[in-house]
Amino acid sequence: MPVDSPVGLDGRVARLAGGLNWFAGYELTAIAAGKRVFEDIIAVERFEEALAALPAEQAGALEAIRARIESARAPLQLGERVLRFDQPQVAAILNVTPDSFSDGGAFHDDPAGAAAAGVAMAAEGAALIDLGGESTRPGSETVWEGDEIKRVVPVIERLAASGTAISIDTRKAAVMEAALAAGAHLVNDVAALLYDDRALEVVAKAGCPVVLMHSPDPKNGGHGEHRYGDVLFDVYDWLEARIDAAVAGGIARDRIILDPGIGFGKSLQENLQLVNGLALLHGLGCPIMLGVSRKRMIGALSVEAPADRRLAGSVMLAVRGAELGAQILRVHDVAETVQAIRVWRGLRDAAMMPRFG
Repeated sequence: MPVDSPVGLDGRVARLAGGLNWFAGYELTAIAAGKRVFEDIIAVERFEEALAALPAEQAGALEAIRARIESARAPLQLGERVLRFDQPQVAAILNVTPDSFSDGGAFHDDPAGAAAAGVAMAAEGAALIDLGGESTRPGSETVWEGDEIKRVVPVIERLAASGTAISIDTRKAAVMEAALAAGAHLVNDVAALLYDDRALEVVAKAGCPVVLMHSPDPKNGGHGEHRYGDVLFDVYDWLEARIDAAVAGGIARDRIILDPGIGFGKSLQENLQLVNGLALLHGLGCPIMLGVSRKRMIGALSVEAPADRRLAGSVMLAVRGAELGAQILRVHDVAETVQAIRVWRGLRDAAMMPRFG
């Protein structure tokens, strides 16, 4: 139950993850055998009353989830930059591949051009440059780690020299090591550290932040067919298990970012359900990255528009993500998305003005 402003609503609204969004109620859902069997809305001011009516164990679990929903996410120091999560940030997609679904080939074998493009996107307002040397589109071929390293390291070295914050989009431990040594600050793994048996160890040893993305088949590219009982809660449970595994492996919880994996092993309907239900993931207590830019779901909803004609849909989904509290929006079209988020931020700020007197 989102609200525009907390003004005049003391005790009746709560702040979502320490950000710009406020809400007036919690949706309580019970799941049995993978299906929703009960749903209710509990107003913020009645939450303590509702807890008192529950057994102690259930009440304690719900109180812990509430604390994670409302708690501010700790900022991340990325080289010279600080990535803050009190408002949405934009991560720019930069691929140095010949075959990525949208921009493959644009900077293949051109590290200087790729780095210049990354610096330009940072100047347009991107807080982070997400660099990838292997396509993860459906049907793409696996790239040998040595070739992937040759693609990304020269670009990372140039970007790092400019003071740009860099994440490396890879599934492979050797690429993670080489990228971090070259100056990358964050690992973005579409396989949630499950593709390479050394990946978790590498990230834990480096102490760097990591993005854990959901997919139903991380060992085999993430695009396998899968039947979900309830896609939203299945993704929630899967990500919670990956957080637990990462923490057990030595990664601090406040260094973990979550990605629901839009477009990876999910139907159009399931992708839409995930976007609309994104706020549920705040119950895991980690920042959320939303990557929907130019994806197939936009084409499916717009007369099969090709990837380079999906700007409006991409911006719409980014703003929807901001409304639901996503802290990082991973996009191709930086200037347009940054402008949209600034206007959205202006509307949020205006809503804080007193309406009477």
